[in-house]
Amino acid sequence: MSFPEKVYTSKELEAAKALIDQGYRHELIVEGKSDFTKKVREALGHLKTAGYFEYLQSYIRKIVEIDGMTQLRETEVSIWANKYAVDNPVDAASLFVQKAFTMEEYMQGKLYYGGTAEKRSIARRVEFLQMLKDKSDDKEIKEECERLLKLWKDSSL
Repeated sequence: MSFPEKVYTSKELEAAKALIDQGYRHELIVEGKSDFTKKVREALGHLKTAGYFEYLQSYIRKIVEIDGMTQLRETEVSIWANKYAVDNPVDAASLFVQKAFTMEEYMQGKLYYGGTAEKRSIARRVEFLQMLKDKSDDKEIKEECERLLKLWKDSSL
């Protein structure tokens, strides 16, 4: 059984979920200009450091550069991101985790959008930043995680 081209119908959702539950991982594709792909690859390195890369591969097939708004394309199992979204690879990595979590909830049939779902996805993003901070040996990465964690904490007050 191969992963569905689109994940839209209940049959496609069931097939995709079954494969992921069996350990399926996407061969992650990155499409865009060289500066974009370079920054995405740096962000993917942070995901590997924190132990989240396989999680991303479970729920995201492709990260594509676009000129518009950054968004999760659930039916395409992809993230459409603009160059500004990946400008800071640490923040981009946390964004990718947040979008993967949203995709996971979509596949599980949970309400994956709106206030409560947004709080859950942000909590996953914050969890990732804390894990990266704890696991990285790079002082600058740790400091950037701390800065972003403070921003998320301040925004939730």
